[in-house]
Amino acid sequence: MPLVTLADVLGPAMAHGYAVAGMVVLGWEDACAFVQAAEAERAPVILQAGPACRAHTPLPVLAAMFRTLAERSSVPVVAHLDHGHSADECQEAIDLGFTSVMFDGSRLPLSENIARTAAIVKRAAASGVSVEGEIGFVGYAGGDRSRGTDPEEARQFAEQTGVTAIAISIGNVHLQRSSEGEVDVARLRAIEAVTSVPLVIHGGSGIAAAMRRDLSMTSNICKFNVGTEIRVVFGKTLRKVLAENPEEFDRVAILGKVIPDLREATRGVLRSLDSQGRA
Repeated sequence: MPLVTLADVLGPAMAHGYAVAGMVVLGWEDACAFVQAAEAERAPVILQAGPACRAHTPLPVLAAMFRTLAERSSVPVVAHLDHGHSADECQEAIDLGFTSVMFDGSRLPLSENIARTAAIVKRAAASGVSVEGEIGFVGYAGGDRSRGTDPEEARQFAEQTGVTAIAISIGNVHLQRSSEGEVDVARLRAIEAVTSVPLVIHGGSGIAAAMRRDLSMTSNICKFNVGTEIRVVFGKTLRKVLAENPEEFDRVAILGKVIPDLREATRGVLRSLDSQGRA
């Protein structure tokens, strides 16, 4: 089916108490596995092109990849630019056919973040494209520390930008390999009290599956970004495949053997968000 927008999948998620997986793509094999898992679970899915992916593969190639997978799929697929850091980067994605872009102004002063995000929302709306913004700052494991989202800033941001969704910082951390992250539920409830915009959690791999499920069903969090836990599966499975097939040299054969494990791990992610059977 044709690509859909972020608004198309988050609206039903908000209304019916589940969340949609924003799966971080690094290559063809994991993108295929994500869509296969979504079809197996009858769940919508968001294919995300983040900075690491874009540094490795040109954005026009990713746009064509995502569109091709969506057109062959029987479930809704969103093509999403993750962590766009400029208006030009977001506009390029829009021009290439991405149906959703994230402008990450989280390091900017609030007024500048609002102004730049609002301008991108206006430009995106002309093409029917959704926009995700970020308020607060989601840090990185072993790197920059987080700054928790201030509820009042979230209210201003939602009201003045018109974004489809807001990424928030409530204890979640990018690139966290353990699933023992602590969620600041009190901060989450305070944010929900002042805005009804769908919320997004970056660093979803650091949150236990049971907690993801609970938050998906009982809060306004409608999107969890998941990357690191799938990367771990990819690395472990690839090492296993190479060890078991020491004479194999063809990369297509080698990488093809990794897809089943990626697919099964992704099915687990989708079930942890209660998104199965929603497509």
